[in-house]
Amino acid sequence: MKLILIYLVLFVLTTHTNAQDSLYASPPEQEKPKTALKDKIYYGGYVNLSFGSYTVVGVEPMIGYKLTPKLSAGIKINYTYTSSNYSGTKYTSSSYGGSIFARYRVIPPLYAHVEYAAYNYEFYYDPVEPTREWVPFLFVGAGYSQKMGGRAWVNFQVLFDVLQSSKSPYNDWEPFYSVGVGVGF
Repeated sequence: MKLILIYLVLFVLTTHTNAQDSLYASPPEQEKPKTALKDKIYYGGYVNLSFGSYTVVGVEPMIGYKLTPKLSAGIKINYTYTSSNYSGTKYTSSSYGGSIFARYRVIPPLYAHVEYAAYNYEFYYDPVEPTREWVPFLFVGAGYSQKMGGRAWVNFQVLFDVLQSSKSPYNDWEPFYSVGVGVGF
């Protein structure tokens, strides 16, 4: 009889302890669904074409990474060929450079944009021997993305250079309008 009583006490204590532990134990953590890398990376770019007495041909590919659903960052590289006739003299030059950018989606189609860029330009201080110099830019503005179907979209953005370098080839506070196409992997 004593042996049955001991087994009964041990059974109750063991059952009570396990029940108590399960009351105070934290629930198992739910793993967040992982977003595939292909859903976080996007790429696209811009093409700049202008023909006439002032000809411009430029390309600017870009790649971005979604840090969060609203915040992304990326890089761009740029190459532009320019040809112009000024007072009967033909000038040709090329510029190149790169930039890093960040975008914050205010609402799904609308985003705020900030971008630091540096471009290397040819300057004709001496008409015979051009000089190359790096010019910094800090672009701030906004854009609008319109989905075209699938994983492709078209971007419209307006940016302003807030650094206003004296070497900049653009007028002070002249807005930069651009239209580009983007594709997610």
